[in-house]
Amino acid sequence: MNAGNADFAELISVRARKAGMDVQIFTTGGTIDKVYFDARSDYAVGDPQIVDILQTAAAGFSYRSEVLTQKDSLDLTEEDREHIVHQVASSSSKRVILTHGTDTMVETAKAVSERLGETPNKTVVLVGSLTPARFKSSDAEFNIGFAAAAVQLLPPGVHIAMNGQIFDPCNVRKNRDENRFEVV
Repeated sequence: MNAGNADFAELISVRARKAGMDVQIFTTGGTIDKVYFDARSDYAVGDPQIVDILQTAAAGFSYRSEVLTQKDSLDLTEEDREHIVHQVASSSSKRVILTHGTDTMVETAKAVSERLGETPNKTVVLVGSLTPARFKSSDAEFNIGFAAAAVQLLPPGVHIAMNGQIFDPCNVRKNRDENRFEVV
C-alpha cells in the first residue's frame, strides 16, 4: 500500500471513529455461509463467516454481529423476512450490513427500503456471495470488503453490494445464467 492509500485509509478510519460509525452486521445465512458435505451437493447453512473475514482483514471499524436466521434465502418465510426487516429498521446503528442469500436478496432489500421510507435515516448494504466463503475461489471476501467500504461511504438508503458494484434494489436482478447481478 502506498503512502497516499495508507493516509486515505487512516482518514476514513478516523472519520468513522469520530462519527461513532459503529456498523451493525446482521446475518441471515445463504450461500456465503454454506457448508457442503459430499459430491451430491448436500449442504447446511453453517456459522456466519463475515466476522472471521473482517477479523482476518483487521477491519479498522467497530462492528457488532447478530444472527437473525441461518437459511438458504429460498427457504425464508414471510415471517423470517418480516423479522429481518424489523431488526434492520429498529437497529440503533446508522450503518447496517446484512448478509443474505443471493436468490431473494433483491426482495428483502426492497422490503427494507419500503420500511425505511422516502427519507431513510440509515445506510443499509446487503451482501452475499455466489460461492460459499469456505471455498478457496469464493467471491465472499471481496464482496464483504466491498460492502464494508460501501456502508461507510454511501448515503442513507438501501443498497446491494455484489460483483464490485453498488445496485439500487429497484433496478437490479440476479442473472442466474451469468451468475452475477446486473442492472435492469
